[in-house]
Parts: sequence; C-alpha cells; structure tokens
Amino acid sequence: MTTAQQIKTFLWFDNNAEEAVRLYTSLFKRSRIVEELRCGDSGPGPKGAILTAEFELEGQRFVAMNGGPHFKFNEAISLAVTCETQDEVDELWSKLTADGGSESQCGWLKDRFGLSWQIIPSALPRLLQHPEPAKAARVMQAMMQMKKLDIARLEEAAR
Repeated sequence: MTTAQQIKTFLWFDNNAEEAVRLYTSLFKRSRIVEELRCGDSGPGPKGAILTAEFELEGQRFVAMNGGPHFKFNEAISLAVTCETQDEVDELWSKLTADGGSESQCGWLKDRFGLSWQIIPSALPRLLQHPEPAKAARVMQAMMQMKKLDIARLEEAAR
C-alpha cells in the first residue's frame, strides 16, 4: 500500500508552471510528473493549460500552479540540493542559471522562473564543522567569496 506524501511544497508560478516542471524533472534522475490538472471550458486559464502539476524530484513531491502574477518567489524559500561531485554542482548550476537565471552568493542562485536554489557540495558541512576552528573559519571565508561553490577551493581553504 502506497501512502501519499502528506506535506508537499507548493510553488506558485505566473503562467509558466508547465515549463518549470519540465525543466526541473529533466535535471534529476529520479524524477517524474505525477499528475496534471488542466483547465477546462470554465477556466480559470485557457482551455488545456496547466492549472496544477504534481511532480517528484528524487522522491520529494511538489505541486506547481499557474496562479497568475499576484505573487513572486523570494529568497525566504529555496530548494537545497546536495551534490557529491563538482561535476554535479557545475551541471545543476549551469542548467538552473541558463536562459535568464542569476547567480547569487554562497551557492545560491535563482532560476529563470525566480525560484531560489542552493547547490551545496556534500563536503561543505564536514569542512565547516572541522575540529580545528581556524580551518573551519577559512572554509567559511572562502565560501563567502564564492558564487558557485568549488569543492577544491573549499578543501584548499581547510588546508
């Protein structure tokens, strides 16, 4: 018996939820679109347009909705992705900042839809919790100077 995920992250888009869902599900191996609810003759959007789309990224469920221009994303909410390798960091960073996305600081970025992401190497928490406070402080300082996080530079700062 499968139990539905009781709590899901709900994402409000202006009118490009379908495009966002297609991008997000293309980025992660274990991803899929679970269900789409499309507008009918009575709206609220054009007939056939996505009203909501439930999708899954690496086992986590989300719902995207075309809700109109009333609300915008901000940095108070972000999706954090742990990456094992620099290649993973680089690939996600590149794809999420493409076509109008923007880089921020310390591993944060905004995709072209305005949703904030944190692309974090799995090595970062280990390096920030180094038993030698001076090494941890150097890692923190190095991280604060970066946009996209660079594992080799973080490890070098710890040395």
